[in-house]
Amino acid sequence: MRRPTVGIIGNFKLLDGDYPAQTSGVMNIDAVSQVAKALPLVVPAMPSIGSIDEIAQSCDGFVFTGGRPNVHPSFYGHEATQAHGAFDMDRDNLTLPLIRHCVEHGIPILGICRGFQEFNVAFGGTLHPEIRDLPGRMNHRMPVDGTMDEKFGHRHKVMLRYGGKFAEIFGAVEVEVNSLHGQGICQPGPRVVIEGRAEDDTPEAIYIEGARAFSLAVQWHPEYNAAHDEVSRPLFEAFGADLRRVIALKG
Repeated sequence: MRRPTVGIIGNFKLLDGDYPAQTSGVMNIDAVSQVAKALPLVVPAMPSIGSIDEIAQSCDGFVFTGGRPNVHPSFYGHEATQAHGAFDMDRDNLTLPLIRHCVEHGIPILGICRGFQEFNVAFGGTLHPEIRDLPGRMNHRMPVDGTMDEKFGHRHKVMLRYGGKFAEIFGAVEVEVNSLHGQGICQPGPRVVIEGRAEDDTPEAIYIEGARAFSLAVQWHPEYNAAHDEVSRPLFEAFGADLRRVIALKG
């Protein structure tokens, strides 16, 4: 069987302050290549590159990565405020319809952090602009100082639904994860099933109900140390296994 190709959604970045680029963290590339055992391809988050159908046909699956800009609240019926932070409408206009297309056509997808939030918005859900401002919630943002290991280190537990998809993948109903996000799910979309929550009840693990292929997303960053972390590794392995399952079905 050929090696699956996985499109890693890129992010807009100005290099040296004035050179526009589309980038992806090497940790995303390594996780797809080394753990999912797939060929990673960075997909520019630019709707101008082609139709959603063309983009979807270019890869066997997609990883919807994290990113600093947030999903624009106009996509879920809210007004933009200062608390929502920066936006990238090009990414929104590519990822939201691409997620729906992949689910409809049985293309495996994995959402990470912003990608997790995109899954929810794509299927009619809403977002809180700032989790730490809600009563009883912890600060889920990345620590300001420290090494990469400290910034991406485990921060809190996630409790998983017994007998659910994530509990099956991890072989546990409680896992330790990192935390590097400001926003989070407010109302889940009609097809968005929450299977994991942080200790403060923040949704952390979801899947899309009725999807014919892998359609799972997590609010944390499993791409960090994915080859060795006991939670990250089985998640990317399960994603890779479903990529190969779908390829086999196509013959």
